[in-house]
Amino acid sequence: MIQIHSTAIVEQGAVLASDVEIGAYAYIGGEAMIGAGTTIHHHATVEGKTALGKGNRICAYAFLGGQTQDLKYKGESAGLNIGDNNIFREYVTVHCGTREGGMTSIGNDNAFLSHAHVAHDCTVGNHVIMSSLSALAGYVKVGDYVNIAWNAGVHQFCRIGDYAMLAGSSKAVMDVLPFMLAEGQSAKTRFFNKVNLERNHFSKEEIEHVKDIYRILFRFKENRSQSLARLKENRHKAPKIYDCVINAIEQSERGFC
Repeated sequence: MIQIHSTAIVEQGAVLASDVEIGAYAYIGGEAMIGAGTTIHHHATVEGKTALGKGNRICAYAFLGGQTQDLKYKGESAGLNIGDNNIFREYVTVHCGTREGGMTSIGNDNAFLSHAHVAHDCTVGNHVIMSSLSALAGYVKVGDYVNIAWNAGVHQFCRIGDYAMLAGSSKAVMDVLPFMLAEGQSAKTRFFNKVNLERNHFSKEEIEHVKDIYRILFRFKENRSQSLARLKENRHKAPKIYDCVINAIEQSERGFC
């Protein structure tokens, strides 16, 4: 059965799965859709055109589905789509998209720690950890298995590639390539993200290929086009790994750290 505390407010029109739990003084807006097995703790808010999948946990004072802070917003219908098994800790904020039909999108199995912020029109993949006080500006794209550390910030329109890490108190104003570790003000690529690769069961051979990519990009004294050509020459060694980086470079609009 749905469990709704007597002090919670659930607006007419909200759609709740049969086993949702809603704690004291929580607020659920009339356009919200809450999936099975989801728990919304006391004083949490889910409003706007927000769809939550299964097994999510929204902790005290988290605020999901807030109106975009983009000053170009003129009341268009935009939303927030969240997958399954995500954790939103205390005071996390996630905003809806901006343009008509626009969407902020979050995948599955992510952890957003206290006071983390995901702005309008962002796309966040799966198995991402955003540590306390970290923030994404508008239109940021984050891949899978990414770690954004304490107090780190990402400039609007930047991309953080799969298995990458942005270190604590860093500011990314350009893209962080897949598998890389960036740190500093403004962030620079310091090394490849070896610990994350090991934790996610990359083989020693695969890690060596990532190391080779790092050397090509950041140790050889070549320009971007020369480095990209060299990556393509070596692609046959590990196509999936090389293609992940090659595609990120070719699709980059802001350049990479």
